[in-house]
This record gives sequence, C-alpha cells and structure tokens, in this order.
Amino acid sequence: MTPPIANARMYAVTPSVEAIWQTLLGHIAADAEVALEYVAYPAPQPLEDLWRRPDLGCVFMCGYPIALRLAPVVPIAAPRLAMPWAEGRAVYRSGLIVRADAPYTTLPDTFGRRAAWTVRHSHSGFNAFRHHLLRYRDAHSGPLYQTMLQDTVTARAILEAVRSGQIDVGPLDAYWHWLIATHAPELVRGIRVIESTDLAPAPAFVASEHLDPGAVERLKAAFEAADTRPWFAACARPLGLVGFTAVTAADFDRTLQWDRAAHAAGYPEPA
Repeated sequence: MTPPIANARMYAVTPSVEAIWQTLLGHIAADAEVALEYVAYPAPQPLEDLWRRPDLGCVFMCGYPIALRLAPVVPIAAPRLAMPWAEGRAVYRSGLIVRADAPYTTLPDTFGRRAAWTVRHSHSGFNAFRHHLLRYRDAHSGPLYQTMLQDTVTARAILEAVRSGQIDVGPLDAYWHWLIATHAPELVRGIRVIESTDLAPAPAFVASEHLDPGAVERLKAAFEAADTRPWFAACARPLGLVGFTAVTAADFDRTLQWDRAAHAAGYPEPA
C-alpha cells in the first residue's frame, strides 16, 4: 500500500527551502512512527485539489479553508514562528506591500489606485486583506480601488505584480515574505510594507479524515515535541520556527468571524 503523502507547498518558497521542509517532515514521521511519502506539488497546480486527496497525511493548509470545510481534513499542528511580531505563537499576518519608490506612506494613500487578491479561499491573500479594508469603508461610499485584479492565485504573483508596477498594493503572507527574503532576497528588493493585517491563526499541517486517528495523534505529539529533538535546530533556523502547536478545526474560527463581518457589511470581496 502506498503511504499517505506529505507536502509543504504553501511555504516551499524555493527548492532549497522545500528540501528543508521535506527533511523536517521526515523527522516528524519517524518520531511519530507514521510512514509518509513526500510528494512535490508545485504552483500553479490548485491547492484545493491537493487538499481534497484522500491520501493526505501531513500537508500545509491555510486556516480559512480549514474553517470553511473546503476539504475533509483533520488539522494536526501549526508552526510557531520566530518573527518578533508572532511572539513565538502559531499566528501570522499579511503585509500590504508597495514598491519602495512609490509615494505611499499609509494604505489610504493607495486608494483609487490598483490592488489585487489571490484566491477566494486564501486567508492571507483575500480574507485578511478584506478584513483590513473594512476599517476604511465608512469614509468611502464606493470601491476603495479603481482596479482590483482577481484570482492572481499565488503570493509570488502578488509580489511580481507590485514589483512590475502592474498594481500599486497587494497582500503578502508575512511568513512567506520572511522566507523568500531570507532565501531569495533578490526577489523582494524594491518593495516595502506599509501596513499589516491583524494576527490570525497560522496555516496548519492537516491529514485526510481517512487517516487513522492513532496516526494523527502520534503526529500531533511529534510536532509538539519537535523543539526538544536534536534534529530540530538545523531545520528551525532557516525556516524561522520556534516549534509547533497541536490544533483543531475550532482554532480557525476567527477567520470565519472575519468572513461574516465582511458579508454583514456588504463587502463580499476586497474592492
């Protein structure tokens, strides 16, 4: 029988970073005594197709689609990040980025210009951006932006659209940004963050609901104990991690609260 699959596509920002994730997940699998096969799944293949696979064993998934029940998965554990703003917790945020040479100092300076979002089930590229924009809508009777590009799909597409001048501002997952700035800094030269969204639960590794519950519990325990293991530091430093925390589907309810608030305000998508 083929073992369940592992994958870190969401934060495999370069081939070398994906190799570190693969090593880390190999250690987790060994400690949990759960056989996993790492399977690459590069962009632009749809993440929702990956998340719906019945052989999912340990794969990164955004918290918003977990809360939306976009796929039949069981959350395992989420990373606790080393960035100062995370304070060692399993949280993340989006930075609203502009070109470094742009005249904007605050987000309202970009209103009336061009922005973009990634995909409707993304927290960092859609839900968090929409939630952040809600605070500015009372002062504006119409759309905040003249142009809003839709379904750019990936964080890399947002980054490239800002760098090229195709858009003036866009949401970028702050953890993804840290990873790419650390491992491929040339790709983020010439951009800056003008505002950041509120903190939200970090994406988690998930398994298919078909995975043996005992295996899920052993994976949770292995992730939670990872920061005590001798192999952890070599993986954690380049990935900006301090550890992992076990999670359940209820831990992502905050993303649904933001979704409901937006719909209640008549603001179904960033505009």
